[in-house]
Amino acid sequence: MQERKSRFTSLSGLDINRVYSRDNLKNWSPESDLGLPGEFPYTRGVYPTMYRGRLWTMRQFAGFGSADDTNRRFKYLLRLGQNGLSVAFDMPTLMGIDADDSRAHGEVGRCGVAISSLADMDRLFEDIPLDRVTTSMTINGPAAVIFAMYLAVAEKRGISVECLGGTLQNDILKEYIAQKEWLYPPEPSLRLITDTIAYCAKQVPKWHPVSISGYHIREAGSNAVQELAFTLYDGLTYVEAAVKAGLAVDSFVPQLSFFFNVHNDLFEEIAKFRAARRLWAREMERRYHPKDPRSLQLRCHAQTAGCSLTAQQPMNNVVRTTLQALAAVLGGTQSLHTNSMDETLALPTEDAAKLALRTQQIIAHETEITNSIDPLGGSYYVESLTNRLEEGARDYFRRLDEMGGMVKAIERGFPQRELLDASQRYQREVEQKERIVVGVTDYAEKEDRPIPTLKIGPEVEQEQIARLSDLRKSRDPFKMAGVLEELQEAASCSENLMPYLIDAVKAKATLGEICAALREVFGTYHEPMVL
Repeated sequence: MQERKSRFTSLSGLDINRVYSRDNLKNWSPESDLGLPGEFPYTRGVYPTMYRGRLWTMRQFAGFGSADDTNRRFKYLLRLGQNGLSVAFDMPTLMGIDADDSRAHGEVGRCGVAISSLADMDRLFEDIPLDRVTTSMTINGPAAVIFAMYLAVAEKRGISVECLGGTLQNDILKEYIAQKEWLYPPEPSLRLITDTIAYCAKQVPKWHPVSISGYHIREAGSNAVQELAFTLYDGLTYVEAAVKAGLAVDSFVPQLSFFFNVHNDLFEEIAKFRAARRLWAREMERRYHPKDPRSLQLRCHAQTAGCSLTAQQPMNNVVRTTLQALAAVLGGTQSLHTNSMDETLALPTEDAAKLALRTQQIIAHETEITNSIDPLGGSYYVESLTNRLEEGARDYFRRLDEMGGMVKAIERGFPQRELLDASQRYQREVEQKERIVVGVTDYAEKEDRPIPTLKIGPEVEQEQIARLSDLRKSRDPFKMAGVLEELQEAASCSENLMPYLIDAVKAKATLGEICAALREVFGTYHEPMVL
């Protein structure tokens, strides 16, 4: 029978054989490359029992409108069986500006929840037990300020910060590479991150102060090899920065976590998770020689690929998300968000969010795939893909080392250019129908049936501005100005900024005011031109 086409490739451009055998694993060793779950190099999982001991955390990303709107959505998802919260912030919050800033007009509450003050954070988590629910916060440039608000809310409620569990994304390097939501230049941004790492190591031991994110790198157009390479190298960059700041490797690395995308190439995505664990363990061992095995273990969150969803025939997105979620679970993720089918059209409705969560629950409880750890381990195909992904990432590591590290590479525009080239290749393949997108390039329909969408009205912005006005009238302006001045003085030297940020939010300084005060010390960043 004639093949459909002469050449088959993965989404990363890896040539795929018709059939795989032991010959494809000539330099592969079951002892050194595979091992057992919970044992170096952790290819099969970081825990010896994996899902036999505990299922992954089902952490649905949610946030829209006001703090009250999102608080209601959080409670709805918790009632449905979600066991971890994940906060989406709106664009003004992500960019460190307040809702009443002229640059925020038309964006307040649109793509996430609007948070401008400690009072907003308090309302966001009203009646939610912070010491019993873990929280992930997807924010980067102003991450330390948002984290300070969260800690202050816990303190106000009499909850010890030692009891708080969760994750702060706080990954600024991938902002320069992919998402473009930075506030300050790389060096002071790294300083803010090392300050949060050091603070958590001493004060908030259950918290992950950085979630090194490949998700946005993939959404910006990278392939799986680039996502793997740039993400893990970013992680090594944070480790190096913290070590240079005087921290011992084993005092903070076990608190780091990772965040990966899950795209459509099922087996390549499964192999990516396995290669990530193995590569991280080997590189950490080679570069830093930690004594605590947890410093070698890559723990990660995963989210299904938003960039793979289509506005055309949105019901098809349920199938895409299901297969991507399956890949994440077979790959051994520690927590998972499944996208809603309507996310290319608007913020998820309650029904769409419920279906996305039920997708995870059906995989967990009805498919029986959690019965065996790493069920595809030993597959000639999967092990070959795992090897090739690791090899491809190592090639990028060598190039980044030669450039002097990730910051130098970003200043040269290297990772940005790699993403640009990869995204253009993929788009050409889609437009030339070398890759089929069901409902778009093929099997299209003249008209799609409309589905309900969630709308954010102008009243959200108006109400948020009114709250800010009331806040500014109610605070002690001299106290607020004093703590901001102390923050700037600390930023000008080498003191850890977290205590100063906590004092600032308690004094009712707003997110925008705090970020502006730091900008006066740290300056701004201008991206190099990428040709």
